[in-house]
Order: sequence, then structure tokens, then C-alpha cells
Amino acid sequence: MIDDALLYLLQTLGGFFAGMLLLRFWMQWCRAPIRNPLSEFVQALTNFAVLPARRVIPGLWGLDLATLVLSWLVLVIEAVLMLAIKGMAPASGAAIGMVLLLALVMLMRLAVYLAIGSLILLVIISWVNPASPMYSLINTLTRPLLRPIQRLVPPIGMVDLSPLVALLLLQLILMVPLAYLERMIGFII
Repeated sequence: MIDDALLYLLQTLGGFFAGMLLLRFWMQWCRAPIRNPLSEFVQALTNFAVLPARRVIPGLWGLDLATLVLSWLVLVIEAVLMLAIKGMAPASGAAIGMVLLLALVMLMRLAVYLAIGSLILLVIISWVNPASPMYSLINTLTRPLLRPIQRLVPPIGMVDLSPLVALLLLQLILMVPLAYLERMIGFII
């Protein structure tokens, strides 16, 4: 029972911090405006780790790799601690490699969840208050996901169905390749 509570706390805190780091990377990749409450919150929350890491991990093609690597490392630590709580600490080199791969799959799953959340938030804000300052940020974050779909699926009437198509595709990504990878890694570890 205490193990379940520890696992819950570990997954919640580790997932939240890794998600904030991944969101910071995503906002920088999309060139999202930094002068809004969400961007300032994410920067304030992650600066203590990102700024020193940038001295060690260089950027590449304008991308802040330090933030992405930190997000992955948080998930590596989370996976190791989860296995230790379950009594399955990785000892061999192959098991450590599988933990690193599991953390990569967890990072991909987290990225899909962030995309799903952003799409849902975009739809809600566009219905409720499209003049909101958050609309510009969320629109910037979701534009790379929606633009290719909008080329294939034109609006029907005045309704843009591209967020619905994107949500369906993201759910399929969660259900098929990511679930398969997690099961395969779970069998090995």
C-alpha cells in the first residue's frame, strides 16, 4: 500500500517536471511567444535545472537540447526509482539499457499527452474566447500538428475538423506503437 502511494507520488512529480521541461522545449521549437503567463511559469519552474545544463549540453540547429535531455533524464530517474520500489533494480548493462529505452518511450508518451492536451485546450479556447492571450500561444504550439492535416482535410462549412483528426491519430499512436514498445521493454526488464 505504501509502495503504491510512493509510485503515485513519483509518477506525478516526475511526470509533471518532465512535462514542464518538454513543454519548454516544445515552446522553443515552435518559437512560441515568451511573454505570457504560461511561458513565464514554465521558465520560472525549470530555470534552476536548464540554465546550468546549457553550459554542458550544447544546442543543435537552434534547438535547446539541454531541456530535452533533462526531461529524458528525469524520466530515467523516475523509471529507476519505480523499479527499485517494485524490488527490480536494474543490475546488468542490458537492464540499464532497457531502462534508458523505457524512459525514451515514456518521453514520447508524455509528448503525445502534451499534444492532446494542447489540442483540447485550443478547441475550448476557440469556442469560449478566441481573443484570449492564451489562444495565440496554444495556436502556435498546435500549428505544426494541424497544418499538414488541414492540407488534407478542408473545413466543412465553417468547422475545422483537423483537431479531431489529430486527436484520433495521436490516440492511435498511444495505442499501437507506444503500447507495443512498452510491452516489449516490460517483458525484457
